[in-house]
Amino acid sequence: MSSIFSKIIAGTIPCHKVAENENYLAFLDINPNAPGHTLCIPKKEVDQLFDLDHETYMGLMDFSKTVALALKKAVQCERIGVSVIGLEVPHVHVHLIPLSSMEDIRFIKKVAMSSEELAAMAETIRSHFES
Repeated sequence: MSSIFSKIIAGTIPCHKVAENENYLAFLDINPNAPGHTLCIPKKEVDQLFDLDHETYMGLMDFSKTVALALKKAVQCERIGVSVIGLEVPHVHVHLIPLSSMEDIRFIKKVAMSSEELAAMAETIRSHFES
């Protein structure tokens, strides 16, 4: 059965896309810990991070780094936190979370953002990628 992320990749469920290439996709979390909270996923549907083949794993980490660097320029924060939990969706995903305090990395306190705010944030992040 396809995960919700596979449906996002296929375009049957919309997302606020931040970056995409042939193998990976980055989009905003619709229930963010902080404004700019981004998910990076491989387009290959694999449930657990350490089940990825070496090439896909390293590619995901490299892609996530590129997204994190743009995110850091786009959002005022102390640093970009990284978390891989994977319990809520059975498809590998890397959380990139702008951090101003330790509380921002906890998955308890969420920030409410409208679709319009998410779209504007995605555009801001996209504008900070190196050409």
